[in-house]
Amino acid sequence: MIPAYQLLARRIRAEINELERTVRRAERAWQGARGIQTDQDMYIDSAALNLHSFYSGLERLFEFIAHQLDGGPPKGEAWHRELLRQMTMEVTGMRPSVISAETAEGLDEYRRFRHVVRNVYAEHLDPERVGKLVGELAGLWRQIKSELAQFVEFLEGVSRADDTTVE
Repeated sequence: MIPAYQLLARRIRAEINELERTVRRAERAWQGARGIQTDQDMYIDSAALNLHSFYSGLERLFEFIAHQLDGGPPKGEAWHRELLRQMTMEVTGMRPSVISAETAEGLDEYRRFRHVVRNVYAEHLDPERVGKLVGELAGLWRQIKSELAQFVEFLEGVSRADDTTVE
């Protein structure tokens, strides 16, 4: 058994649970923004913060994978964007791609939005953009979960590869 691969598989499963909760919170906040006229800005802010948390959680997971299997995440000014690209690449002899290029393309909008949330006052957030991202989140999340589940299967298969029965 290869413990590092088992640990990584467990970490991904735990993060999937956290991300699932974050997705649901973003959706609930957006429903509140659409349904309640008073304090609507608070619901929009909450949805935006949860979108920020969603991408940040995925990025932390991608960094962990990069450290464990790829020799580390990219360096330089564009490392956030390059990390996303790195997760779409197979590392021959080490791992398959973590996510598809299509998924990475969808996630890139959330990466850019996270930058906006970090760098503008909440009152300047664009409610239409928040709504668009929340609206697309469920479908993208289903795809990400599926791809992460496949990656976990790979990790678990590799972790058992050196299991041999001595008779």
